[in-house]
Amino acid sequence: MSDGWVIQKKGKNSVQLRRNKPCDELLRDKVWSLLYKMDMQYMTGLLESPTAESGEEFEEEGLPSVCAIDQEISLYVKVIALPSYAKLTILQDIMQSVISCRERYIKAVSKKWPAEQKRNTVFAFFLENVALSEDDKEKAKSLNISLFDEQDLDYYEKLVAHIGPAAKYQFFADMLPGKSIPGLSIKVPAVRTKMGKQVCYTFPISPEYLLKISYVSHRSKGKASDVHTYQRMLAKGRLGKIREYISEQGIFPTNIVVNIDKKFASFERIKQETLKEESDASGVLGWLSLRPAYKSAWIIDGQHRLYAYSGHEYARTGHLSVLAFEGISPSSQAKLFVDINAKQKSVKPSLLQELFAELHWDAESPSIRVQAIISKAVQTLDSEKDSPFLDRIQSADSTKDSKRCISLASLYRAIDRQNFFIYKEEKNFVVENGPFWAGVNEKTLSRTVVIIKAWFNGIRQHAGEWWDLGSAEGGGLSMNDSVTACLMLLKSVINHIEMSGRKLSKLDVLDVTKLIKPYADALGEYFNSLSLDERKLYRDLRGTQGQSTRSRRCQQALQLVFPEFNPPGLNEYLNREKEQTNLQAKIVIDRIEILIKGLVIQELQQEFGDGWWVDGIPQKMRMAISGRSEGDDNKRGAKEAYFDLLDYRTIAQSHWNMFQPLLGQGRKNENKEKQTKWLVEINEMRNTVAHASSGVSLSVEKLSALKQHEAWLKSKIKSDGTEEQEELNAYEE
Repeated sequence: MSDGWVIQKKGKNSVQLRRNKPCDELLRDKVWSLLYKMDMQYMTGLLESPTAESGEEFEEEGLPSVCAIDQEISLYVKVIALPSYAKLTILQDIMQSVISCRERYIKAVSKKWPAEQKRNTVFAFFLENVALSEDDKEKAKSLNISLFDEQDLDYYEKLVAHIGPAAKYQFFADMLPGKSIPGLSIKVPAVRTKMGKQVCYTFPISPEYLLKISYVSHRSKGKASDVHTYQRMLAKGRLGKIREYISEQGIFPTNIVVNIDKKFASFERIKQETLKEESDASGVLGWLSLRPAYKSAWIIDGQHRLYAYSGHEYARTGHLSVLAFEGISPSSQAKLFVDINAKQKSVKPSLLQELFAELHWDAESPSIRVQAIISKAVQTLDSEKDSPFLDRIQSADSTKDSKRCISLASLYRAIDRQNFFIYKEEKNFVVENGPFWAGVNEKTLSRTVVIIKAWFNGIRQHAGEWWDLGSAEGGGLSMNDSVTACLMLLKSVINHIEMSGRKLSKLDVLDVTKLIKPYADALGEYFNSLSLDERKLYRDLRGTQGQSTRSRRCQQALQLVFPEFNPPGLNEYLNREKEQTNLQAKIVIDRIEILIKGLVIQELQQEFGDGWWVDGIPQKMRMAISGRSEGDDNKRGAKEAYFDLLDYRTIAQSHWNMFQPLLGQGRKNENKEKQTKWLVEINEMRNTVAHASSGVSLSVEKLSALKQHEAWLKSKIKSDGTEEQEELNAYEE
């Protein structure tokens, strides 16, 4: 059918049709529904806009997709959705067009929906599948436009489903952090005291008021711009039970723990003769004045008790007891959250590792801050749409599957060990920068994410099919050991570039990505060139030794493309590998030959008895073996001592029905030539290791393949044993 219509259901006398909405229309509907659920006081229709004083509609190019008006905010939202992830070259022009109508919007709204207090005016863009450049973000910042993507929308949808209308204050806080809320300044009786070195206040307050100024930073939001995110998403079932408790006039004897910015609070002591002016040991009574602002009170503990009041009839008349710290750092807030919750319920070690960014973001030591940056970078890589790690990193709250199979801890350690950030540090001062270091935490975080994405996107671009398999059958490229090896290789590439005189820390991040791109492309092409068997052998290299071997093999592959690329230790490794693999391979091949001889002779004797030599061995082969025996001055004894590996292949093919179950490898529908080809490959490897002077060595992967053949053959040995099995056991001892 035309125009995208498809048949949903056919009835006897009717047909139901369905058509997916265009992506921009669907996104606009979602945003409109979100704001509606947030209980905005006034909203335009989906295709309606506020009118100017003249009564004429605004021009289409500047038309907001949704207008929502609340007591404190006038919100104008532009919605842009693309069919697939791409850059939007005219995005900045659209921003400028929307802002050019700012005054007209404000006048129209003020006239149609007047308010006692002047509203804050906010412009926001909700984007889907739009790749934002740094210039786009800077332009939005300069125009005071808030940018939200699909992940933000998903976060707010979940939040409003959990806590109801109070979610809008979280939304307002993201757009206007620290912005004063008109008409809500209050003064409450409070007791000021100290806990350790921290000043804190205890006071009662209405839930409705606290909901407006509070901000709970949920880890599930996952935005790189919101570093201090540590609390879990609210549990809806738990909220429901608390709401019921509130409805039954239940009380909460414990405090809601918050942090209030110093600039939004002032304390005036009540002067009484009975109070000792010089002592604060037991607390000081006074009046606490709060100048309310969005995001001015951070909820450290008690979010469920507070948000259970959202939309509740007792939100205005109820009271909560608050313990408010004054101006403690986000890191201290996160640590306090962990301390409180660790006593009440178990905090997973993996969660603590995720929280490293929050606990140490403002640490005095740069090296400690680096670890915090790495923690946040890993979480950012898992969330950004153009990241090869999108939805592939397993965090404390996620479930492992074939796609999400890279652990946060593993990737964290892999980045941390490569010394990407600081080459030299003295007395908490960075003396020599590494290529990822940008001085300021936020800039270092951005630089880290961009470089790592560029490196792995180069790999994925050429070996995407293998990368996308994750840990599924045939996968192994986007897994812990492989990712670690690739980061080790990135370090050797960076060292190589810097040895040529380029100091990457002094270059713009885009220049750095251009320099590493050819190496990432070459690595991706190498991975793409591996056969299915070679990929399996690559995957089988496990643990620290396996990571090192993978990295060295990849270095060797890059050296073939870039002859000047010669990381320290590579030549020594290759020489050592050659010696070790050839020696080990010779031993394994000898054991394999003993296994095959025992298998073949036993089967022939069982089938043909004493006549196995004449009836079981083809005549041409018997003549060749007899010739070898006659030409041997040492006379090794039995004729089977003169068999070669390929002789066993000839025997197996001559009696295929007998030997297919024992020596046939591969699919059963393949012919005997293909199913016995593995014997030819082993024979070729035997020739390689037998001639050391040739300078050719077996790879670690081929040695691993030999060991797998040996294990497979052992499984074919009959349980009652044979003379050859006893010979093999003696050989292994």
